[in-house]
Amino acid sequence: MEKRTLGKGLEVSAVGLGCMGFSHAYGAPTEYQEAVRMIRRASEMGYTLFDSAEVYGTQENPHDNEILVGEALRPYRNQVQIVSKFGIRFDMTSPEVNHPLIPDSRPEVIRTSVEGSLKRLQTDHIDLYFQHRIDPAVEPEAVAGVMADLIREGKILHWGISEANEEYLRRAHEVCPVTAVENRYSMMARRYEALFPVMEELDIGFVAFSPLANGFLSGKYGKSAQFDKKYDYRSSMPQFRPEAVEQNQQLLALVGGLAKEKQATPAQISLAWMLCKKPWIVPIPGTRKEERLQENGGAAEVKLTQEEIAELDQALDLIPMSEVFGGFRIVK
Repeated sequence: MEKRTLGKGLEVSAVGLGCMGFSHAYGAPTEYQEAVRMIRRASEMGYTLFDSAEVYGTQENPHDNEILVGEALRPYRNQVQIVSKFGIRFDMTSPEVNHPLIPDSRPEVIRTSVEGSLKRLQTDHIDLYFQHRIDPAVEPEAVAGVMADLIREGKILHWGISEANEEYLRRAHEVCPVTAVENRYSMMARRYEALFPVMEELDIGFVAFSPLANGFLSGKYGKSAQFDKKYDYRSSMPQFRPEAVEQNQQLLALVGGLAKEKQATPAQISLAWMLCKKPWIVPIPGTRKEERLQENGGAAEVKLTQEEIAELDQALDLIPMSEVFGGFRIVK
């Protein structure tokens, strides 16, 4: 797979693998050895960027995902880049399917988090360490200061901010250069395009999570799709409601038509759209199926011209779309 550079010097595969779904949010967890096999298979296919977090786990063990990723990538550690995150926990007392988030980026909490992540990931350094969500109670300069210390200590190589905004990003970057932001981005969720000029100015890369709108843009989910109400967050996501599927038919037809023209799949077009837009965007779709791993990785080979990108953007501006899942409620 072709490579891309995030920020100053972090070279990664053009498409990364979001590992959350193996143990969190997309149904009952994948059987452990099968998940290990899938992650290792991704590495063999050319994926090098693997995204996890300390909270991507089960209710019984919120750290399951890091344990899984650490074990799966142990034989490949020198060939891959591991991403993890700090700074939130879920409010498990809430009855909501998508549990609200409680941000906590106090320096002492970050220190505890990084040590735990290093142990679970079976590594002496994390390649890219994200603040998972902004903590309004902690100044960006304080967080960036801890990141600078961790880089000097060799415990992390690069850092970034998830769900960043311009002011926070600029203030943090001034203290310790930010390598990447990791924000929600897809054809159905484009609000962070407003940050693109800032990222180009500061030489910051963009890791795009939910690049297929939680799988909806693959075109594989109809009005009869059913999701586990206990384990699968899609059960409460607005784009999967029967009326939303109907409302989004024009969007799916647009993507599907271009897919036929390019001899690709709708998912590959959805990923190629962002890959061809900027050389510093790296999507991290998740999957539990080997054929989807191959399909998503193959999106890097689908080339769209700037004219085609512009035409798509213009169409996306005009096409009616349903509401799309926009993230978790933050508990102050």
